[in-house]
Amino acid sequence: MASREIKDLSPAMQVLYNKFVDRCRRDLWLLKQGVSVILTCTYRDDAEQARLYAQGRTAPGRIVTNAKPGKSKHNATTPQGRPAAEAFDVALLLNGKLVWVDDPATPDNEMLLWERVGEHGGVVGLKWYGAPGAAFPEKPHFQNPDA
Repeated sequence: MASREIKDLSPAMQVLYNKFVDRCRRDLWLLKQGVSVILTCTYRDDAEQARLYAQGRTAPGRIVTNAKPGKSKHNATTPQGRPAAEAFDVALLLNGKLVWVDDPATPDNEMLLWERVGEHGGVVGLKWYGAPGAAFPEKPHFQNPDA
């Protein structure tokens, strides 16, 4: 099961997420473009991670993750087994249109939007997997660099 709940992030990630989303909401350039950022995933259990890992390998679709179950920062839990994800995914809402698939056919203007959002993540201390040179580019994915 995948969660979109902020409470399913670790305490450190909750702070980073809130700083990140606040910066995005205050960015006048993004606002003028009609962009808002929405949270699409915090915690994933191992079954959901296995389903995503199978995609593009043994199940239809394109590969969306290189992390096997238990290896994703989305799968992190407390010692008591409660969700404490060290990663979250977002989507962009551009004038009512969902923009979140990391697709090579994405228009240049949408790529600029992702770069701007990614910069905000870096400023607050997140590792952005859409950054140039990322081993497995995932524009929607941000994680705690210390986890």
